[in-house]
Amino acid sequence: MTRTVLSILDLAPVPTGSTPADALRTSIDLARLADELGFGRYWVAEHHNMPGIASSSPAVLIAHLAQATERIRLGSGGVMLPNHSALTIAEQFGMLEALHPGRIDLGLGRAPGTDGLTARALRRGTTEGPDEFPRQLAELYGYFTGSFAETHPFGTIHAVPARGYLPDIWLLGSSDYSATLAGHNGLPFAFAHHFAGGNTTAAVQAYRSHFRPSGRLEAPYLALGVNVVCAETDEHARYLAGSGALAIVRLRQGRPSTYPTPEEAAAHEYTPMEREIVRSFTASHVVGSPETVRQGLLDLVARTGADELLITTNVHSPADRLQSFRLVADAMERVDGELLLTA
Repeated sequence: MTRTVLSILDLAPVPTGSTPADALRTSIDLARLADELGFGRYWVAEHHNMPGIASSSPAVLIAHLAQATERIRLGSGGVMLPNHSALTIAEQFGMLEALHPGRIDLGLGRAPGTDGLTARALRRGTTEGPDEFPRQLAELYGYFTGSFAETHPFGTIHAVPARGYLPDIWLLGSSDYSATLAGHNGLPFAFAHHFAGGNTTAAVQAYRSHFRPSGRLEAPYLALGVNVVCAETDEHARYLAGSGALAIVRLRQGRPSTYPTPEEAAAHEYTPMEREIVRSFTASHVVGSPETVRQGLLDLVARTGADELLITTNVHSPADRLQSFRLVADAMERVDGELLLTA
């Protein structure tokens, strides 16, 4: 019998007519609900210069969510490491681990999580970039463990409170690059199936084929991000999902916006090019009634062997968003208080 952990990836979506502050309060409500329902972990993603996404500072948001919850693991899905110095991330997440021991995950990505100009503004005064990611990762571990090489230029730095407060570190990716790196380093890997479904098979194969056991992990552990919209009926779920479809069209056209209402999305006259954007983006999504969603998730696990699914749901109404997670939870099994997809 397969037992797949159900978790949540939160982008803190900002609905049209609302504010980022409202979106962040909804994240707190959702984290409390996830804690109550038995979801395994709750991750927040780093994005910048996107009016429809409020989660620009994962460490700050995680600190608030940790105060509002009791059991659930909390983490970044992820921190875009090239946007920051490794020392800064070590101090931030070492502090989170010191304050909330055993509950913090540090998921790391190498993409900027934004457009090129904003990435330049974030990295001003630094030479960090995607090609520096393996070096940054090694430096980050050095701050947490004190395991710098004798000749390392930063070897004398004692990162407080990072030293001795190592969170669980994951690598994230949307291609086989980070999958291979995660495998080589014996780390758990989370793949962005929710927006890069065409690359899923190759990345999963790369991760497993390159995996080398480490002191951190003895066998591959794979999580997949998956975009889910669940409602009482398939038809209503597809209607609610229209908000995300129109939002991605605007983003791909260089005019990112807040999440439109489903009424606005339904009334939009899509051009052939826009329809292709939607088709490509939503091909990996799971949308429908609880029964439809459950079967869609079972099919995904059967194809990939995923150990965990990180569900993200981005619709206009906060009430519809929370209800989607309730319906998903009701369609799953609870084993010792943990929410699982079993087959």
